[in-house]
Amino acid sequence: MPPARALHVILCWHMHQPDYRDGHGEYRYPWTYLHACKDYTDMVAHLEENPAARAVFNFVPVLVEQLQDYVEQFAEGRFRDPLLRVLASEDLENLAADVRHYLLEQCFRLDREHMLNPFPGFRRLYELWQFIRQDASEMVDYLSVQYVADLVVWYHLAWTGETVRRQTPLIQELMAKGSGYSWEDRQNLLRCIGDLLAGLLPRYRALVASGRIEISTTPYEHPIAPLLLDFAAARDGEPDAQLPNCPAYPGGEARVHWQVDAALDRHRQDFGMPPQGLWPAEGGISAPFVEILAGKGLQWTATGEGILARSLSRSEAGDAPARERHDYLYRPYRLRGEGPWIFFRDDALSDAIGFDYKSWFGHDAVTDFVQRLEAIWRATENQAFPVVSIILDGENAWEYYPYNGYYFLSELYRALANHPHLQLCTFRDFVRDHPEAYAVLPQLAAGSWVYGSFSTWIGDPAKNRAWDLLCSAKKAVDEHLPALAPEQQNRVRKQLALCEGSDWFWWFGDYNPAESVRDFDRLYRAHLRELYRLLGLAAPAELDQPISQGGAPAEAGGTMRRSHHQGD
Repeated sequence: MPPARALHVILCWHMHQPDYRDGHGEYRYPWTYLHACKDYTDMVAHLEENPAARAVFNFVPVLVEQLQDYVEQFAEGRFRDPLLRVLASEDLENLAADVRHYLLEQCFRLDREHMLNPFPGFRRLYELWQFIRQDASEMVDYLSVQYVADLVVWYHLAWTGETVRRQTPLIQELMAKGSGYSWEDRQNLLRCIGDLLAGLLPRYRALVASGRIEISTTPYEHPIAPLLLDFAAARDGEPDAQLPNCPAYPGGEARVHWQVDAALDRHRQDFGMPPQGLWPAEGGISAPFVEILAGKGLQWTATGEGILARSLSRSEAGDAPARERHDYLYRPYRLRGEGPWIFFRDDALSDAIGFDYKSWFGHDAVTDFVQRLEAIWRATENQAFPVVSIILDGENAWEYYPYNGYYFLSELYRALANHPHLQLCTFRDFVRDHPEAYAVLPQLAAGSWVYGSFSTWIGDPAKNRAWDLLCSAKKAVDEHLPALAPEQQNRVRKQLALCEGSDWFWWFGDYNPAESVRDFDRLYRAHLRELYRLLGLAAPAELDQPISQGGAPAEAGGTMRRSHHQGD
């Protein structure tokens, strides 16, 4: 029985990977299936193990599309991912030199503290590589076939979830063996990975069917929709932001409709029902975008609390007395009393999970988290149905936790599910069960969950150049699309959507690690070149020039951002 007066707690885990495939369907990077083996499996397992727990999982359609593509690869036995091809290859002795170089570059890309150092066998491989890498171009050919076999096995073992390790005898046996992995070992590991991927989405669907989780969606390829609608939205949070030379993204409103409609259609196919809510890419929101969501019949959306503070400040004309955070944050809103309910995340609690608790003992972190929720429960005693929204990346944080966050997450769900004053729920259920529990928001500021602005995706010279390249490609699409056959038109629209994704713009800038910037820079320009190819046009020569170099270290490897600059 729920408590008489509860603080409703909504945990929303955002699952997203951009499309890593090139124009031939080959995967440039393996992050989708690696995160599936480690993070998507662990996240669903924690819910399965605690029947009283409730949560929301936001699956971006392009992620689901890639997961299903990997399942098909395993079913066919033909791999379009180079890392899986090596794992599946019987003949490692005759690997091409470029493949060996690729393995040595790829198979040490992880957090060494938590994913390499705990495993002596993997650590020895790394130490040997460090010893000879000074002259890597020559010495790489001296590494034995057994070294290559052990390396590719250990990398995949390091990318298995903690729940998988605890429940899978094969994984335990391979980790205990430590070295000297055979062809049979690699085949067994390959089958294990295939089974994990094949069973993943059915596990989430089963939890949806039992009412224990809600699955929401995002515009198909994860674009920053408010910027597609109007570049000037960037100046809502950054008045002096420099905008691209292109005054506006051509036909942006139609493209936003395409991205949302495609996501809704894909969600129905993948999960058997329409989504009730939509998490906008990076929490990027604006009044025109919310109006589009209202027209699609969506019941809820969400963003960061900084957007709410700016919105209320404008709505109250700046002359209202300053209010305490708990007086306005822990309730949903509707823009002018209409359209989808808008939930605003508690940035501090969300960032604590995403960034801070990774260095705590799991029990201590859960105790602190629950105490902070209890303080909110006490502070909102004058509210009938207070709700706190905790929304964050559901995959990248755990790499930096011991045991992939196992002890923190398992105890977190137990503590919240059994607390006398806290009630886990979903956005859908809260809207259904408390139909009058929203407040009216007269105005809505534009921005994202990162710094409350769009500065992560626009305003920097490199980001603006990327937008100008996209605008030029979109103009070419508008000019040449009508002459193409219908099937080819659909391919062009899909490729254009891919180029509109947020991830490319996220990585451009000197504040990100050079290695990651290089990868996403290359892939973005390759996607644009493929778009021109589909149009039957030669790609502009400027697409041969890098957009950004990067070079600075970043927290969590740059894959996540805090809601505020540290020190704010």
